[in-house]
Amino acid sequence: MDMSSIAEELIADYSEEGIQQIKLGVTDIDGVIRGKYISLDKFESIAASTSGFCDCVFGWDMDDQLYDDATFTGWHTAFPDALFRLDLTTERRLKEENNTPFFIGEFVQEDQKSLHPICPRSRLKQVLLMAESMGFTSSMAFEYEFFIFNETPHTIREKNYRDLVPLSPGNFGYSILRTQVLSDLFNEFMDYCIVHDFALEALHCETGPGVWEAAIAVDDCLQAADKAALFKTFAKGFFQKRGMIATFMAKWSMDYPGQSGHCHQSLWNLNGGETAFHDKANEHGMSETMQHYVAGQQQYMKPFLALTSPTINSYTRLVKGAWAPTASTWGVENRTVALRIIPGSAKSQRVEFRVGSADANPYLVAAATLGAGLLGIRDKLPLGPPVTGNAYDIQDELPEELQLPGNLRDSTHNLAASTEAREILGDAFVDHYLTSRNWEVREYERNVNDWQLRRYFELI
Repeated sequence: MDMSSIAEELIADYSEEGIQQIKLGVTDIDGVIRGKYISLDKFESIAASTSGFCDCVFGWDMDDQLYDDATFTGWHTAFPDALFRLDLTTERRLKEENNTPFFIGEFVQEDQKSLHPICPRSRLKQVLLMAESMGFTSSMAFEYEFFIFNETPHTIREKNYRDLVPLSPGNFGYSILRTQVLSDLFNEFMDYCIVHDFALEALHCETGPGVWEAAIAVDDCLQAADKAALFKTFAKGFFQKRGMIATFMAKWSMDYPGQSGHCHQSLWNLNGGETAFHDKANEHGMSETMQHYVAGQQQYMKPFLALTSPTINSYTRLVKGAWAPTASTWGVENRTVALRIIPGSAKSQRVEFRVGSADANPYLVAAATLGAGLLGIRDKLPLGPPVTGNAYDIQDELPEELQLPGNLRDSTHNLAASTEAREILGDAFVDHYLTSRNWEVREYERNVNDWQLRRYFELI
């Protein structure tokens, strides 16, 4: 069924139901969903075609501050409308908005057919075309850790982000007591995720006051990234409507572990739909394709790190002994490495990318990790031996190309030098993304932070 037919059916259904408005969202470079309500009449005029959305969403940061040296858009382009279209297959009914329909939008080129050079969702679709040309399709599943506080957007600012009251006290990972006491909230949240089509496979308490971990059910790669992006925004809305607030910062306090955004991945053969990762005749059930895929992810993890650890805060999590990898390593059922192989059946064999933090844009995490794996398959990269035991203990013995940088500035520099990133994501995207990350670094460096005040205010 084409988009025109889908649009006609939707419009007829909405008219019969008395639906008056539609909600839509597009995802920016930082993974923040920007959007608006439109009338049913407006929806009818654009549902099967395109409309305009100010391209300032690619010209500013998450605080709506304009980049000072972007070439793709800026004052020099006068911030025109960029064409976008709605993906009519992504409809969700918003449970707490009288079943208002919600759609994911994506930007397109002027010919209304070509993939947009900057739009993160379009960049992932470009990598998926690469996979298809190689005879593969991809499945992914994201899982996120996030802290919840009995605070509001106003109180956290009034308190200057100090002395925040967590939803529950103390360290209590996998707590049955906490889930029993908060059972109404846990069950309501899981039901909410089902209704909005990002159902959770699991939900539990993690280590730290008020921290939960949610594992989103596996899906095709693009749908998995859609669900991850929606999950983060919708989860924030869910808790804020109930007088709480959730954060997906990579690390909100140095007293507690960081918040991860792990991504489980597998490949399937387009012809026949069979697994491309499992071969029971090989050690750990890893097919040759899977070995090359993991080797590609290992080789390009460092140059692509700015895509999967995109903020200043991301690097506070990537430290030894904090349940996050600090080097590009792989192992079998090993949670101290960056790439954890999970052996299983033909259906369950997969690799878990453990570097990503909860603050990362899921479209870019999927594009970078899938692209790296595909490069490994294409170039038949060999996979070295796995790490056994504690990966932190051997880090100093690893070659420099496997050592992950400890800050966004160095990661951005590595990305700038990567010809492979340009190959899979395009020059226009990489150049614009570098602008956005360099801006993020400069914005951080030009501000006085609490550590500097405590360190120097009186004593220096």
